[in-house]
Amino acid sequence: MVTMALLQGVLNTFVIVLARVVGRVVDGAISGNRSSDGPGFGYYIIVFVLELVFGLFASMIAMWFSRYREFRADAGGAALAGRGKMIAALERLAQMHGASTLPKQVAAFGISGGVGSGLQRLLMSHPPLEERIAALRNAAPEALREGLTA
Repeated sequence: MVTMALLQGVLNTFVIVLARVVGRVVDGAISGNRSSDGPGFGYYIIVFVLELVFGLFASMIAMWFSRYREFRADAGGAALAGRGKMIAALERLAQMHGASTLPKQVAAFGISGGVGSGLQRLLMSHPPLEERIAALRNAAPEALREGLTA
């Protein structure tokens, strides 16, 4: 959690700074470098739009790192308990995964295991269980030991 908080903080800093720098450049180009007391109204609109776009890219990076960490955690678990036991545990989770038992009011806070596509897949924080099981089955023993040490 600490690593994700630090990563998200760094990404958010880049989003804000980069949006303001690019916004200043674009506003200056649009306004013809007018000499006024400050940025025009267009600057704030440009920065707002850029923060949304850059924020989306930053979220994709953070979610990629989260998925990467999940695969590493699986490898670490396999190195500790054994590959077969880790695969069996993930298969058991996959069997138990079905219709959500969460009340409708809090269902958005649950983790859904659906395999998405396109943008939805890039914003998933956890890889699908099938991919995690396949990665463990295909992993070389050296990779499992590395998962434990990293």
